[in-house]
Amino acid sequence: MTELSGGVPPAVIIGVDAHKRTHTAVAVNHLGQPLGQVTVEATDAGHAKALRWAQTKFGPHPALWAIEDVRMVSRRLERFLMDAGLTVVRVPTQVTATTRASNRTHGKSDPIDATAVAVAALRYPDLPRAFHDQLSYELKLLMDHRETLIKQRSATINRLRWRIHQLDPQYDCGPSLKADIHRAKLRDWLIRTQSGVLADIALSDVDDIARLTQHIRPLERDIENRVAAAAPNLLAVPGCGSFGAARLVAETANVTRFRTEAQFAMHVGVAPIPWWSSNDPHVQRGRAGNRRLNATIHVIALSQIRGGGAGRPYFDKRIAAGDTPRGALRRLKRRLARVLFIALRKDYALRTGP
Repeated sequence: MTELSGGVPPAVIIGVDAHKRTHTAVAVNHLGQPLGQVTVEATDAGHAKALRWAQTKFGPHPALWAIEDVRMVSRRLERFLMDAGLTVVRVPTQVTATTRASNRTHGKSDPIDATAVAVAALRYPDLPRAFHDQLSYELKLLMDHRETLIKQRSATINRLRWRIHQLDPQYDCGPSLKADIHRAKLRDWLIRTQSGVLADIALSDVDDIARLTQHIRPLERDIENRVAAAAPNLLAVPGCGSFGAARLVAETANVTRFRTEAQFAMHVGVAPIPWWSSNDPHVQRGRAGNRRLNATIHVIALSQIRGGGAGRPYFDKRIAAGDTPRGALRRLKRRLARVLFIALRKDYALRTGP
């Protein structure tokens, strides 16, 4: 983890001018003097290349990354850097333009713009910084690892069910091969009644599912224990379970960087976007934002609606007012963003202290 989040002045600031196809990064020192630059593709491979360039040239964790805030274009790079444990500053486009105009460099180019972004981060040290604290970083790693293991197990289960269908279309594997009892029953059936290469591969799949399950279960218990101790206010929200709370903490990464709950809602992608003309006002859902956070809030909203929880009366009220079910759900998610933002702030204050 970088120490920049603790207030240590960075030795190097890397400004990024982000575009749809390429990102240009320029490193400057504490005086604003350029130290180097690189242009990479706006892909995960390009982001990794930029990170390797910075770490090779300036060390593993020396730099503060300043990215011009162009929302959808820069958001993917921001998440990539945060997942690597780095600190990221969003520099508003107006601040970048003002800084570029005050520089003595003539013209306009990607390196000039990237330098202006870095210099702006130097001039305005109070710009909100996005970074993981120790808990959110560890939860991010654990949740991503759990997601990878679950995808592997689901793929193995799907392959296994098709192989069992090839061996005997009439055989019922059971409702869930994640359960030990159903896997044991299937394994016994394969050994007793089947033979050949296909049966041997199916047995291997059964063992792979058991192995993955043995890794997933203690991992989930670890996540539950961490969240129970660190996020009591999130867990108190109806419909928000341990994994939902863990995902919220992991993906939000320093909730204090959002001054208001409206900014948080925009980051999540649940803020209503005006979409109308003439005298017939309408809004539509945001199509940007952190999709994992959006999906987590979606699950919480559905849980409250189906379980008759706290969100059900509001959902019914919006339906009675003429909203479609989709529109009512969108409004409920916006309200939940406010509730979850408050809970995140309280939990953050509890674990970081005064």
